[in-house]
Amino acid sequence: MKQVYLDNAATTAVRSEVVDRMTEVLKHNFGNASSTHSFGRSAKALLEQCRKNIASYFNATASEIVFTSGGTEADNLALRSAVRDLGVTEMITSKIEHHAVLHTAEQLSKEYNTKLTFVNLDDCGSIDYNHLEQLLEASDKAIVSLMHVNNEVGNVLNLDRVSQLCQANNALFHSDCVQSVGHFKIDVNITPIDFFAASAHKFHGPKGVGFCYVRKESGLKPLIFGGEQERGYRAGTESIHNIVGMDEALKLAYDNLEDEETLITGLKHHFIQGLKSAVPEVVFNGECEDLNKSTYTLVNICLPIPQDKASLLQFQLDLKGIACSKGSACQSGSNQRSHVLSAILTEDLLNRPSIRFSFSAFNTKDELDYVINVLKEFVNSN
Repeated sequence: MKQVYLDNAATTAVRSEVVDRMTEVLKHNFGNASSTHSFGRSAKALLEQCRKNIASYFNATASEIVFTSGGTEADNLALRSAVRDLGVTEMITSKIEHHAVLHTAEQLSKEYNTKLTFVNLDDCGSIDYNHLEQLLEASDKAIVSLMHVNNEVGNVLNLDRVSQLCQANNALFHSDCVQSVGHFKIDVNITPIDFFAASAHKFHGPKGVGFCYVRKESGLKPLIFGGEQERGYRAGTESIHNIVGMDEALKLAYDNLEDEETLITGLKHHFIQGLKSAVPEVVFNGECEDLNKSTYTLVNICLPIPQDKASLLQFQLDLKGIACSKGSACQSGSNQRSHVLSAILTEDLLNRPSIRFSFSAFNTKDELDYVINVLKEFVNSN
């Protein structure tokens, strides 16, 4: 059976170069970076070199990179500290954020009575920047948390515009950049963002490791207490092999960024045009059809299939060897509707099946043609 992996927004295959580098470290650099003997010093040197390397891709300083277990922890670290320690009284976000942000915001509202405000969205799920400005002008001490690239529909936020609005209104700005780091360039000297989250497994690195960018002198306090690792920001023995793997994956991602962006954009365009021809009634959710307003790495489509047949679609795709997702992988085991699509689609479209296909440089046009034909057959059979 043909196997086609189109769920790269959920996780990516680890590059062979990353596996080789991690294996080398596991064999030869197994020391604890907090130990003072030669094994520990060797691990510490490796750790700090990775920190410098990763910081350089964002024009940041090494001290502004805090290693975490992934994007969710990085989001929690920034948001919880902002409310608990930095005097934030209002969180401004959107209803289509990742649950790592939404559930954290809801919990903080309960714990600290923080005001939780949602910025308006248009029918495609894009931020109403004028409404955001109005909210900021009316706020006292706020943090804005808006994701750079939406993980379900692919809409891209104007980071520069939001950061400028926040700066003009003395607000903090946090962004979940899990879907954009490794795929888009971010320069923190051009874009004055305060915090952003990243996760290695979204750019062909290992799972279980990520980082939080923390602008220097932000006043951030730790989320996890214990030892003095990560300059006291994040206690716990550092996972050196995973951090090295993330460093290697990020290097390869940015070294090959232009070539792979061109390749994957071509795949996405091919997929969109092929779907339109094969299934003329297909609807592209959010801004994902617009290559200028969405990430080049994914599409989210709504198919003209009756509700009673909709539940069979993903099962049939899996039988055909096609890996994709009906929404965020973090909630794929749930029968609840996607909170992202529920916020932007009409009831009629919500009753039809929506599927997210996400691409990498390892995909081919032949694979996409196979998927298009499977979708066409399923739609025509219903």
